[in-house]
Amino acid sequence: MIGKITKGGSFKGCVKYVLDKEKAELLFADGVLLGSDENIINGFETQRQLKPEISKPVGHISLSFSPQDAPRLSDKALIRLAQEYLKEMGIDNTQYIIVRHNDARHPHCHIVFNRIDNEGKLINDKNDFYRNGQVTKKLKEKYGLTFGKGKMQVNRNKLKEPDKTKYQIH
Repeated sequence: MIGKITKGGSFKGCVKYVLDKEKAELLFADGVLLGSDENIINGFETQRQLKPEISKPVGHISLSFSPQDAPRLSDKALIRLAQEYLKEMGIDNTQYIIVRHNDARHPHCHIVFNRIDNEGKLINDKNDFYRNGQVTKKLKEKYGLTFGKGKMQVNRNKLKEPDKTKYQIH
């Protein structure tokens, strides 16, 4: 299990990316109106207005798992892991969606959440990259998920062209 956290300014771009990808499945939503991408985006944007001075209200987390864990990662299990991850990270009392992508060999899901909580407060992101590593390790141990085998698990092609806007914590 690897968690990758990013922050951004566009709910439209992030929601469209996670929902409009081929073979994407919306597994769970909390605090947003469903029915269309636009409904979800409008819900996020409305809550964003509670703290309009925040330039990056969009939280995006991708949770990726080893292909060896695929048989155990039903939709229900992914929802449970994603929700437990959010709770452990202190991301609560806010809107979010969980979307599964089925476009790769390894199971993975995306969480889009509003960094402005339901009371108009900014969700604390202090040391979130460090905490992400701790939380993913804790969940891997708790559920017996596969740990990577060091540098042998690294996709060397991805190392050649890094995306400077995203960080990966092991």
